[in-house]
Amino acid sequence: MVIVHLVEPAEYGGRERVVQMLSQGLHSLGHEVHVIAVGSEAEALEPFCSPLADSGVRTHTVVVPPRGYTRERAAIADLCGRLRPEVVHTHGYRPDVMHGGGLQRLGLPVVTTVHGFTGGGWKNRFYEWLQIRAFRRFDAVVVVSRPLVDRMARAGVPRTRIHAIPNAWRPSSPDVPPLERVAARAALGIPRDDFVIGWVGRLSREKGADVLVRALPHLRDVPLAVSVVGTGPEQSGLQASAGRLGVDRRILWHGAVPDAGRVFKAFDAFVLSSRTEGTPVVLLEAMAAGVPVVTTRVGGVPDVVSPAEAVLVRSDDPGGLAAGIRAVYDDPVAARRRASAAAARLMRDFSVAPWLERYETVYAQVRQGVRAAA
Repeated sequence: MVIVHLVEPAEYGGRERVVQMLSQGLHSLGHEVHVIAVGSEAEALEPFCSPLADSGVRTHTVVVPPRGYTRERAAIADLCGRLRPEVVHTHGYRPDVMHGGGLQRLGLPVVTTVHGFTGGGWKNRFYEWLQIRAFRRFDAVVVVSRPLVDRMARAGVPRTRIHAIPNAWRPSSPDVPPLERVAARAALGIPRDDFVIGWVGRLSREKGADVLVRALPHLRDVPLAVSVVGTGPEQSGLQASAGRLGVDRRILWHGAVPDAGRVFKAFDAFVLSSRTEGTPVVLLEAMAAGVPVVTTRVGGVPDVVSPAEAVLVRSDDPGGLAAGIRAVYDDPVAARRRASAAAARLMRDFSVAPWLERYETVYAQVRQGVRAAA
């Protein structure tokens, strides 16, 4: 099958890793896979495209000015006309809204994966409204968590076109294996013997790093440090807030770390403090590393870990998050037991092979549907 993935990749993130894993996995199964990456700077697309090209996936970059919409549509239509895909798979707001309908008018089956929504201000909510409206026309809408099924149905997407496929996890490549604890701490510049809480993600409101910062005053008696991996628009505000709360000296700001999943063993606990999530890849990475998890009970998270495998707390609750962290510190034996159970569940329920098979089934269904309609 000829499959095209269309994405506007960010510097890093769960969506980007899912697209890479899906493309590489489908290629390994014998499909002809192409990835079209759209952006305004060729250099910014290279970190996303390079691992794909190295694994044999054919990559194509479409570099256009920020508002070069007409040129972008023409370039995508021309590429798809030459590649003659049997399925086009879009990921994210820009491909969904700008290209889904146009590609269908070319007679191409179009699938999208809904990786989640960030909410926020009115402008962002308006964009999400446009995106959801576009989903009504798609041949298939894949969602990565059960709560998103009902949201799509309420928005008018026919339930027969909605497919719930949680994200999967695969072991690291032998070429870039995960670092063990001492090496991971050395890579991050973390003292060898400190009790360290890890937080990994984009520093934006929906990810809730501010909740972790506000939890730290509740933990003044616990000798811990916080290791924050990631960048984003809220970083300066978070640093200022940490200063006002008197906890700034307890936080290490590492910025973006390539292949961040390799350093998870540096942490004594991993905190996911999000206000909204789909099926977060960072949670799967923490489970794979055997790190005790404290996470908010949002989106698809409760379908990934139960209280037997992680400490689950309410979202936007600094006191509750602090209590969850304290539970890991006070009872490391129970924390390690939960981490072991989480690692076992990851291997049992989130392996790549059945995940790829489910996507293949969706592609076959939409391809047959378009052929029958023709």
